[in-house]
Amino acid sequence: MKNNQTRQNTLSIIDKLKERNQTITFAESCTGGRIASEFTAISGASSVLNGSCVTYSNEIKSQWLGVSEKTLNHHGAVSRECVEEMLTGIIKLASADCAIAVSGIAGPTGGSKEKPVGTVYIGVTIEEESTVELHLFKGDRASIQKQATTAAIALLEKKL
Repeated sequence: MKNNQTRQNTLSIIDKLKERNQTITFAESCTGGRIASEFTAISGASSVLNGSCVTYSNEIKSQWLGVSEKTLNHHGAVSRECVEEMLTGIIKLASADCAIAVSGIAGPTGGSKEKPVGTVYIGVTIEEESTVELHLFKGDRASIQKQATTAAIALLEKKL
């Protein structure tokens, strides 16, 4: 059921972006390219998808997307501030109208008391207006990645 809903949301996003003559891009960390994969599984996505980056390490988040060292040192890669900067950076890098950025802890290691496994920040930007949400997903690594992908696509579809 969820897979079908994610596909429907993805189709809806592609259709809306085509109608508006807009483009989309993604900056993914813990989802590892799964959001881009959902889009590229649909024929015609190339008319709206400029490109996507999997920015897994802090160094690449900084180099490719311009996430500041200050943000990474003070708030960490798994933070609202980091995702906001990822959104800004990927929009600029891909010259897109809309973006999704995701950073989180898929586990099974890497969690802490403050940021347990399953902590994921999901952000979307549509025409320079951004929203970032904090999610606390449960399950194993694959399940958390799938939930984050589904939630990111649903958030963008809702905001469009």
